[in-house]
Amino acid sequence: MNPTWLLLGRPECHLCEAFEAELSQAFPALPLERACVDDDPEWRFAYGREIPVLLDPHGQAVCRSFFNVAEVQARLDEIDARAD
Repeated sequence: MNPTWLLLGRPECHLCEAFEAELSQAFPALPLERACVDDDPEWRFAYGREIPVLLDPHGQAVCRSFFNVAEVQARLDEIDARAD
């Protein structure tokens, strides 16, 4: 089973939509959940001004505000290395 990543954003956030489109194109098999950053006070405090934010399965921020394919791939490689 693949661990799930979390994309934090807000409804009708065009930057969030663009981020998700780029992420889905680069990593179509990445298990992804979406959530509103305002649904959790801790998320809102930590990331409310930086959305979209992509959290890895361990809850660590990988990308903030802009999608970075190299950062996501590097984190995927780290996770795979830990699993071995």
